[in-house]
Amino acid sequence: MQRTLLTSAGYPGIVTADLVDHLDSAPERLVTLEAVHNFRDLGGYATADGRTTLWRKLYRADGLYRLTPADVVALEPLGLNTVIDLRSAPELDERGRFPVDAHPVVFHHLPIVDKTWAQGDAPEYERDEDFLIWAYQDMLAVGAPRFAKAFEVLAEPDALPAVFHCAAGKDRTGLLAALLLGSLGVSHDDIVADYALTVAGMARFRVWAAREWPEWTERMASIPPAYTAALPEAMSHILDELCEQHGTIRDYVRSIGVTGGTLAALESVLLG
Repeated sequence: MQRTLLTSAGYPGIVTADLVDHLDSAPERLVTLEAVHNFRDLGGYATADGRTTLWRKLYRADGLYRLTPADVVALEPLGLNTVIDLRSAPELDERGRFPVDAHPVVFHHLPIVDKTWAQGDAPEYERDEDFLIWAYQDMLAVGAPRFAKAFEVLAEPDALPAVFHCAAGKDRTGLLAALLLGSLGVSHDDIVADYALTVAGMARFRVWAAREWPEWTERMASIPPAYTAALPEAMSHILDELCEQHGTIRDYVRSIGVTGGTLAALESVLLG
């Protein structure tokens, strides 16, 4: 049975509005919405060959099932054509999905795992980052075909602008963002920095949840800190490990079935 994190989140223990402002180190990336708090632009990252990822082409996000009517209106100027949902089928059944009736898009469900973990399923670990490293290794192992399919979807004609998301935009979303950026030639430091921006996103989410979704706050209080962490050390380790095993991130994505033609198509629409 395929399993992964019970929840995808990452936030400090005590969150205030002032702390959210302090954590938000890249406000130009943020698409500000009422009930979705980690919707970010992947543009503006330099590549090894001197190009840059284009703005307003590709976004990463948290749970788009929470979009309010006002949020749907706020997204209209982005002109989204494609939504990729990386959550499991049970998550979609329980929470719902992107409101395609209110905002028509081509919707793709590409579950990285079939079932989320329950507490106690994880192996013993000493450091929180060790847990995340193990979790991300597991996601890459069981979800490789879906990660590869996401590349294919995004490379299709007229797929962009697009957004991909999971529950909180940290783990499944973070790995896909890392693979995409790495395959385009973005540096590991920038990939890890992009991953770390989720700390601010989840801080915004926790402030909102305390006001609008108190049952979530109560549920998270019982979750071990490792399950709800966004630790740059873990993502850095995964990138180093993939490069040690395959050479580059681009070589890794080729090994899971992403073709040279798909990568070339993505470069043509995502780099400038």
